[in-house]
Amino acid sequence: MRAISVTEYGGPETLRVADVPEPVPGPGQVRIRIEAATVNPVDVAAREGLLTSLAPDLPLGLGLDAAGVIDAVGAGVERLAVGDKVIGLRDRLPMATGTHAEAIVLDADAVVHAPRTVDAAHAATLPLNGVTAYQGLDLLNLPTGATLLVTGAAGAVGRFAVELAALRGLRVVAAASASDEADLREAGASFFVARDEPLGATVRTLVPGGVDGVLDAAGLGIRALDALRNRGAFVAVNGGAVVPVNLRGTRVQNVWFHADAGQLAHLVSLADAGSLTLRVADVLPLQDAAKAHIRLAEGGLRGRLVLQPS
Repeated sequence: MRAISVTEYGGPETLRVADVPEPVPGPGQVRIRIEAATVNPVDVAAREGLLTSLAPDLPLGLGLDAAGVIDAVGAGVERLAVGDKVIGLRDRLPMATGTHAEAIVLDADAVVHAPRTVDAAHAATLPLNGVTAYQGLDLLNLPTGATLLVTGAAGAVGRFAVELAALRGLRVVAAASASDEADLREAGASFFVARDEPLGATVRTLVPGGVDGVLDAAGLGIRALDALRNRGAFVAVNGGAVVPVNLRGTRVQNVWFHADAGQLAHLVSLADAGSLTLRVADVLPLQDAAKAHIRLAEGGLRGRLVLQPS
């Protein structure tokens, strides 16, 4: 089958589609014939050699989430069957083949039935970024009515976080480009801070004393921590740029996603109910992965770039 893996670190030009052995599911696993897979910043980081502490060996598969159809099931799998339309999340980085391929084998507890109301390209945008936002909010553990700052609120993780936080009854301060204000207020934000405004001071004007929690999807570090009240909760998404120290008695944590079928199924139900927005910036063929990496690095996307094997 065709797949894209990192065989040498470097720029987008190093990406090649290669023929690799087709994976076979073992006990408790399923094989997904991939119809769509997203390109995320973690793929760029892997290609550039920035994840060697987490996945030191080459080849390194690219792609962490996907939508497709199950075409093989291992022993002991009862919840899923051949022919099911599904989405899945790969949370184990040291794999030679990821979801930027024609097929992938995943543990059954990393796979759920796909949303019924969207196509495969949109469904593929949900697993990685939706689960990351969900688990970040769980780590914050804020009560109903609390205030939450979401940085990078117009991005893939950030916008999911705004919608999910609003559904949990939190009052959200969204930080993003000025042009995103209307969309983020529609997503559930109660307050908005433009990127060119001083973050800490502006947030503290909107929420005297500072917010109760911060989900730092933009990796702003100490700048975002400045908006947090004393003894508040701070979660950096995948480490962000810098995970700040716990000044003023704050609780500082990092969220690195893990596959969870129950959480993913809940996100699917929210998407089908129209409570969670799945956004696609563009769809490209698998062989144009290099173009996708270039566009992602340029920034400014609203929604994910999606690769399709056929």
